[in-house]
Amino acid sequence: MRTRSRADVWGRTVLVTGGSRGLGLLIAREFARLGARVTICARDEEELVRAAALIRDDTGRSVAWEQCDLSDAQAVDALVAAVTKRHGPVEVLVNNAGIITVGPLATLDVDAFRRAIEVMFMAPVRLTLAVLPGMRERGDGRVINVTSIGGRIAAPHLLPYDCAKFAATGFSEGLRAELAGSGVSVTTAVPGLMRTGSHRAARFTGRRSREYAWFAAAASLPLVSMDAERAARLIVRAGIRRRPELVLTAVAKVAVRAHGLAPATTTRVLSLAARLLPSADSSATSRETSGSSEHAKGTPWTDRVAALGERAAHRWNEPGTS
Repeated sequence: MRTRSRADVWGRTVLVTGGSRGLGLLIAREFARLGARVTICARDEEELVRAAALIRDDTGRSVAWEQCDLSDAQAVDALVAAVTKRHGPVEVLVNNAGIITVGPLATLDVDAFRRAIEVMFMAPVRLTLAVLPGMRERGDGRVINVTSIGGRIAAPHLLPYDCAKFAATGFSEGLRAELAGSGVSVTTAVPGLMRTGSHRAARFTGRRSREYAWFAAAASLPLVSMDAERAARLIVRAGIRRRPELVLTAVAKVAVRAHGLAPATTTRVLSLAARLLPSADSSATSRETSGSSEHAKGTPWTDRVAALGERAAHRWNEPGTS
């Protein structure tokens, strides 16, 4: 199966957004192993340099990188032009970049939603529309959109992320329908929680230490979250095989089916979960519940609970682990 996958992507031009850390880095590494000409992009130049070195050390193959703020429409156009100039037209596009803001609605402002929509919805739209004409002309291409279980079921305290992922999921599914018969396939990857160390990169509002504690634990516990390396392999394989959809983690699969069969019951369960999460009540200080979001640090207790996530963060280039 791996030999067949290698034959399908060997020498192809692959662009992976958010490829400097976490799942994006692992997806890029998997494509590099299969012999593709990979370019990764992200906002942080130092992270990109480290990511390229990690992939080179693991695979023996070099990947190119481009610093890019995907919320900037002109930067997106420049990114596609740079990749095309270096490797040729993009043949496989992986829309993976994301930002996570964790906190109750009362502590969020409009900018949190705007940023999420720009990075996780508008950027995939812009990139896809930029590479699609060439794919259609050649009669061949693959678009892999990494959405989330949050794009199917709106988890509490993740509302900006949920909204952007819902939009991205709708775009991905509609895009596949419109491109049927064109030779361009669209795969919608719907992962649940994965052990990528993403809690290190997330931003927190409200009672930040408490928000960090539950999110880091949920993204690290083995029965709830999934090994990120395995997730990356499955996502790449699904894209190569032109599968329409891939839902990852047992919990996510059960949740999607439960929501489809009993949406009202699922909503009641989510409402209960929201009441169990930290609130932004009057006892919190104004600084704790301000609309601004910040990175948070764990305590010895949360670091122990999130040990697998911390290990993944160190391995996969998450912030604060270099």
